[in-house]
Amino acid sequence: MQWHDTGFVLAARRHGESALIVELLTREHGRHSGLVRGGQSPRARAILQPGNEVAAAWRGRLDEHLGTIGCELVRAHAARILDDAGRLAGLTSAAALVCTALPWEQDLLGALGFGLDLGRCTVSGVTSDLAYVSPRTGRAVSRTAGLPYHDKLLRLPEFLWRDTPADEAQLVLGMTLTGYFLVHHVFAPQSRPLPAARTRLEDRMRQAAVAANIGALEMPRSSFYSG
Repeated sequence: MQWHDTGFVLAARRHGESALIVELLTREHGRHSGLVRGGQSPRARAILQPGNEVAAAWRGRLDEHLGTIGCELVRAHAARILDDAGRLAGLTSAAALVCTALPWEQDLLGALGFGLDLGRCTVSGVTSDLAYVSPRTGRAVSRTAGLPYHDKLLRLPEFLWRDTPADEAQLVLGMTLTGYFLVHHVFAPQSRPLPAARTRLEDRMRQAAVAANIGALEMPRSSFYSG
């Protein structure tokens, strides 16, 4: 059995003295793993960074066996953002989520059906002033309809339902919202927590939001003294 495909590196872990077991998300074969012989060499590790796009050649006795994978670099996405800690954290988080949440079926994302409905209020049908999301249905709720139950609803950042810029605080709200549904619909049924990389990304964004807020508060004072 053998196949050739393109995909993205999700993770790579040591195996023995010189090999790696690599996890890929491929175009035609979904999530797939394999043994990379000599994968711990500097050249191979540079290729097998999470987020990099590779051309993969898999071989094994049976399709369900681990098999071996040879990988050639197509695009080094990880290297391009190596000096951008925020974007690198986002890439690492995305790879960890896919690696942890997706079983082997390549069409799982479409079959899960856990998309959020943020286009209109589920109570009144209005399409303006949406402020909350129902934790039970994943549907948007307007500010007026949700106000009596605001302590039981999730907050909806504006950039997720209309085309507006998102500052650090809005991004944190978005991470909290999607994190809730990831935990309850994907990871809790498997008795697993969110991947550590996803948690670190949210913590980094939260710290950035706090720093931006402090900077905004200090700016008038600095301007005052400089005058």
